[in-house]
Amino acid sequence: MTAIRPQGLRGTLREHESMARHTTWRVGGPADRFYQPADREDLAAFLATLPSDEPLFWCGLGSNLLVRDGGLRGTVIFLSPGLTGLRREGTHGVWADAGVACAKVARYAARENLVGAEFLAGIPGTMGGALAMNAGAFGGETWGVVAQVETVDRRGRLRRRRPDEFRVSYRQVEGADGEWFTGVLLALEPGDGARAMKRIRALLERRAATQPIGKPSCGSVFRNPQGDHAARLIEAAGLKGCRVGGAYVSDKHANFIINDGTASAADIERLIARVREEVLERHGVELWPEVRVIGEEADNG
Repeated sequence: MTAIRPQGLRGTLREHESMARHTTWRVGGPADRFYQPADREDLAAFLATLPSDEPLFWCGLGSNLLVRDGGLRGTVIFLSPGLTGLRREGTHGVWADAGVACAKVARYAARENLVGAEFLAGIPGTMGGALAMNAGAFGGETWGVVAQVETVDRRGRLRRRRPDEFRVSYRQVEGADGEWFTGVLLALEPGDGARAMKRIRALLERRAATQPIGKPSCGSVFRNPQGDHAARLIEAAGLKGCRVGGAYVSDKHANFIINDGTASAADIERLIARVREEVLERHGVELWPEVRVIGEEADNG
């Protein structure tokens, strides 16, 4: 598809861009518009050109995201490679743009002899997505190390905000309505970088041993209910290997749904619904998805 460079802007705009190219499930219909900003200033300038009622969708690595087969009516903002800056700030700080992969932040902090960010290596997404949902792994949560965030609104205004301006809970963040994260300052502690890197490697080995790494998935599909684990409930319901079309529940980790290469977004969404129904019927527990489902169903009429 031919790239378009809007007048006065430095990023790239594409029309009718397949979202299957930009999600880790490898499914999803086309987005009306798909913009890759050159940097945060270019992002701000682009947002200021949009109508006030234009639907906006933000995409990093495309994990934790299910785009329906009918695609997206509106504009997708794709933060890589324009917002992928990463730098040391002061004695204890690391600044990460929203488009930086969480695992890259973990390794960078360790190389800088800063500790406390190792858990980020287990989050298969970007810092922007991790901020939006308070993503966690290996006992750590994103907002536990946040000192400050930067946001942008649809008029292109950039702001710095403190953590106490948000209501943060398990896999949920509220506050600053109408604004999106563009970067974060992490507050870490000086420490043994070699030891932190060793812990990162151990965490990644543990992840590879217990999760279906390398297969098209979104990461964990469901939140863990209080006092329990979604994977345990799904496995106990006999749902490992359960299939709808080209989508199936992983035999390795029951909280992962895999695309065998032929799945549609509709297959995945129907399987999510089936798992929820079975777990509710068998255990009396309602599972809530972590994954965001967006877009329109395909018109098969």
